[in-house]
Amino acid sequence: MGSSFLSSNDSSPASAPAAATPTTVPPAPAAAGNGRSFVFLQGVCSPFFGELGAALRGAGARVSKVNFNLGDEAFWRLPGASAYRGPAEALGPFYQDYFARTAATDLVMFGDQRPVHQAAIPLARQAGMRVHVFEEGYFRPYWLTLERNGVNADSQLPRDPAWYRAVGARLPHYRNGQAFDSSFAIRAWHDVVYHAHNLRNRWFYPEYRGHAPHSAWKEYGAFIGKGLGLRWRARRDRHEIDRLIRDDRRFYLLPLQLNSDSQIRQHSGFADMNDVIAMAMASFARHAPGDSCLVIKSHPLDPGLDDHEGTVRRLARQFDIVDRAIFLETGHLPTLLSHTAGVATVNSTVGGSALVHSRPTIVLGRSIYDMPGLTFQGGLDAFWQDAEPPDMSLFVRFRNTVIHTTQVNGGFYSAPGIAMAVRNSAERLLAERSPLDALL
Repeated sequence: MGSSFLSSNDSSPASAPAAATPTTVPPAPAAAGNGRSFVFLQGVCSPFFGELGAALRGAGARVSKVNFNLGDEAFWRLPGASAYRGPAEALGPFYQDYFARTAATDLVMFGDQRPVHQAAIPLARQAGMRVHVFEEGYFRPYWLTLERNGVNADSQLPRDPAWYRAVGARLPHYRNGQAFDSSFAIRAWHDVVYHAHNLRNRWFYPEYRGHAPHSAWKEYGAFIGKGLGLRWRARRDRHEIDRLIRDDRRFYLLPLQLNSDSQIRQHSGFADMNDVIAMAMASFARHAPGDSCLVIKSHPLDPGLDDHEGTVRRLARQFDIVDRAIFLETGHLPTLLSHTAGVATVNSTVGGSALVHSRPTIVLGRSIYDMPGLTFQGGLDAFWQDAEPPDMSLFVRFRNTVIHTTQVNGGFYSAPGIAMAVRNSAERLLAERSPLDALL
């Protein structure tokens, strides 16, 4: 079973016991799913896929699931699941047989870069199946992403500003979506439950190998150790941010991402975030205004296994910018975005937030929002001196179009968020065409 790759969580800590209880979701009309056969692969560490499968069954569709480890099994309470316990190289024949046996019409997964998903996608397309990919929302916290055929850099969204100007003019204006309660604790609980079940994989799924660079338990230990000093760091970081604003100091922001993030591993061209830090600091030292500084902020879910702060200190000495390089472990992102002179990002959703704040932004990897009019196209060396704010008229139409075509109001982890996401996702999954297909 379980693909000998595939870790499960694509790097998210998860939720609390209450969320493991299935929520009641009104099913879509029974006739809507007649003739449809949905195959689910790996989802997020929460009951979301199980509840979504139940809603699709209630709508008249056939639903089946492939589990790759015991964590997958724990969150799928429906009948009709199969366990894959073979090696990764045998996934192709397995999928071909499985799709034929289930008369599959639709494939559903979270993230399109996991090895077990990469093996399935081309086969599903060859068979004429619809491929539905969930991902964390492009505009969080109350939206999640649901696209056909790919997400992030593999999204089918056009990269043409003129298209968004024309199409966005005809669409509703979307705000932040209906809010729902959620918390880091509930998300973390689901993550721990998932990986606790996986402790027994050696006996039930011996071929399973996680895709993340570190085990979940190593990350948990590091995260706990980091958390012990976080209150002190938060006070220090608040003081540093307050000083930047009080002194009206010109600063650029480099928000870090997770080394385990597929956005870095598959869509960036960088080996890891230390590579990003080194390139950004070298360029900043050579080309940024002499009175400016570079603020490098850690990702809130970074467990601290990689010493990014040590890297920043070493490179600051090497490039002679010790008094111009600031590392933040914490910090209120909206405050930083409201005052920064510009944001350099690989492809983080922070880039989208920077555009919301009308901040000059440059993308160092590949992203759906990297296009003329929104982001700086002249290269990093020129960015520090020449970057201009985005065209906010274009951004509003871009945002409305992205939400209309790829975003679903709801969440993956809390019971209220899951209930909302299931209701809204089921309707979109059952549609013959996606909203983006309809516009294209």
